[in-house]
Amino acid sequence: MRILVSGGTGIVGRYIVEGLSLAGYAVTIGGRHRPEPGMFPAPMKYMPITLDPEIDQTGAFDGVDALVHAAFSHVPGRYRGGEGDDPQGFRRLNLEGSARLFRTAKRAGVARCIFLSSRAVYGDTGNGAMSFEGMEPEPATLYGEVKIEAERALFASGDTEFTTVSLRPTGIYGDLRPNKWDRLIDNYLAGRPVSGCAGTEVHGRDVARAVSLLLEADPRFVAGHAFNLSDIRTDTHEILEIVQQVTRSPHPLPEASAHAITGEMDTSRIRALGWTGGGKALFEETIRNLCKTLQPAPDLGGWSGI
Repeated sequence: MRILVSGGTGIVGRYIVEGLSLAGYAVTIGGRHRPEPGMFPAPMKYMPITLDPEIDQTGAFDGVDALVHAAFSHVPGRYRGGEGDDPQGFRRLNLEGSARLFRTAKRAGVARCIFLSSRAVYGDTGNGAMSFEGMEPEPATLYGEVKIEAERALFASGDTEFTTVSLRPTGIYGDLRPNKWDRLIDNYLAGRPVSGCAGTEVHGRDVARAVSLLLEADPRFVAGHAFNLSDIRTDTHEILEIVQQVTRSPHPLPEASAHAITGEMDTSRIRALGWTGGGKALFEETIRNLCKTLQPAPDLGGWSGI
């Protein structure tokens, strides 16, 4: 199967590209810029892709069987609040641009499209409530609004020849650099103040496995559906406790946060397709690996999910 991954050089897209490539798919990276040398373990085919809704990109879909749409335009390091001081431009690119890509892919004969949405469509779930795919979305941010409206545009374009699926991951972590926890670890090791924060997370490689399952699933079971994706609950205390063990840092840890107030996502729908996450074992392994390859921290805005 020939897959075009838009946003393939992004923090999330890289995991998807690598995971699908290792699974045997013929992957083309779509993005504004060609991947830098060494970004991926093996050379990858590249196709220029833009979110500008005024540009016809029909040619980008020649020979493509499925589109995985992970591209998203935002202020560096920020998804929620990623509009900066240009909310109209943010909506134009991420909603109108995505909707046009969906329509263009369909006209070009692409058989399936998987859209990387977000748990942000549910709004503020800090009261510990469970989020189910059948709930009425109540986004609390422009980011969440754009994601759910893009989902609706995708599903409106679906039919028996064009299978449309939305994946709603929670915060995505992993071991690739740049990494969203680099600055957190950097601040802790330097003895700078670190505040406590709790969140739900899923490893980027587990996201790639979920995408692979959705690419292969019988259209009757996935077409027109959204799928929650979440694996663990954690906080800055738990992350930095592992860092402290590995580095023998003398600095005190932040107070543990109340995990129970962090709303979870029901993931029974994606698990019914055979998906399982790496759990705390993969989480701990990832933090230990990050500590072994410490690098100067880029400004990715700290703790933030998709």
